[in-house]
Amino acid sequence: MRVILAEDSTLLREGLVRLLAEEGHEVLAAVGDAEQLLAAVEAHTPDVVVADVRMPPTHTDEGLRAALEIRRRRPEVGVLVLSQYVEKRYATELLTPDPEGPQGAGQGAGHGAGHQGAGHQGVGHQGVGYLLKDRVVQVDEFLDALERVGRGRAAFDPEVVRQLLARSSRTDPLSRLTARERDVLGEMAQGHTNASIATHLHVSQSAVEKHINAIFDKLGLTGTAGYSRRVLAVLRYLGS
Repeated sequence: MRVILAEDSTLLREGLVRLLAEEGHEVLAAVGDAEQLLAAVEAHTPDVVVADVRMPPTHTDEGLRAALEIRRRRPEVGVLVLSQYVEKRYATELLTPDPEGPQGAGQGAGHGAGHQGAGHQGVGHQGVGYLLKDRVVQVDEFLDALERVGRGRAAFDPEVVRQLLARSSRTDPLSRLTARERDVLGEMAQGHTNASIATHLHVSQSAVEKHINAIFDKLGLTGTAGYSRRVLAVLRYLGS
């Protein structure tokens, strides 16, 4: 996989470069600020960008802004952002699909009308992920998230999902979900397939599909097509 890294901490940046190289990935560029990140994406053709949310000069949201710009300009590039804390505003902005983007009002490449439904596990464009930096030290989890984003899927830190669910528990329409449906939604938000959710929750895959259909009905998402788009749409509700 072809990767561009954007992280202002030299120690972490160089550590990630070595890790990715050892795992067989090609690091096209490793930069320290958002301006360099945007220039590197224009100069190269990465499969995935890994970027810190907070970068110079103000260390507020430069990395996030650059990630959003990359999603707008280069929808084929996956974006995995790293954050020190669970920051709801940043997560919401990243997870909300661009209504004017390639997958906004219409269908993304390869997502026709026949690909709808809870059971579809297809790969789309604009893979997206949000990980806490503490998760990076869990090498297998970080690499798994990177692979999922590279395949056009979603990958979200379990703690991010837990806090978003908790913050949304008192708001409609999420309050209409059953406990099991919330469990399934949390697994979906982490980017797991239906088969993986069934294994984690010790239920059948058909039961998972029924729960997902119920979630879509309750959240008014029955018209959402495509695996990646359905996850992003659900997460949009979590951040609302």
